Amino acid sequence: MNWLLKNFLRGLVIVVPIALTAYLVYQTFTAIDRMLNLKTPGLGLAIIVAGILAVGVLAGNFFVRRFLMLTETIFTKAPIIRIVYAAIKDLLEAFVGKKRRFDRPVTVSLIDGSDIRLFGFVTRDDLGSLAMPGHVAVYVPFSYTWDGCLIVVPRSRITPLAADSTSVMAMVMSGGVSQV
Repeated sequence: MNWLLKNFLRGLVIVVPIALTAYLVYQTFTAIDRMLNLKTPGLGLAIIVAGILAVGVLAGNFFVRRFLMLTETIFTKAPIIRIVYAAIKDLLEAFVGKKRRFDRPVTVSLIDGSDIRLFGFVTRDDLGSLAMPGHVAVYVPFSYTWDGCLIVVPRSRITPLAADSTSVMAMVMSGGVSQV
């Protein structure tokens, strides 16, 4: 019986991640195809990827760049829209843009004298503009989700990590299980 249970659990650990990943990829493909009303599986994703690539290429053109700047100006001035637009743009730039924010991994000590630490990423070095000199903003991601929280702590509470930010993020997101 022990042999049966051990091998069943081993198989479960192998099959479930593969099956869930395949299912999520399939659902993404079919959802995009349904939105675009396409009959060929995967064509919708290919069209979206090609469209985004085309915008990236055309963004180097002077006239297109001017148009994109005008669009951005409108989006940053419109009430309510600017909040959504700015949040989405900042989030994307934090991961893939020129203003990467999750490139400074740290540990944070929240309790004096305690050895308990949180992993996080410094997103703002100086909060003097918020009347909080000497404090830093640290994003703390949660495990097994895309969520996280922003904490503000005195600079003395953080310790920089001599580690690759991708490895730290992978470890946090996996609950400490993954090693990159």
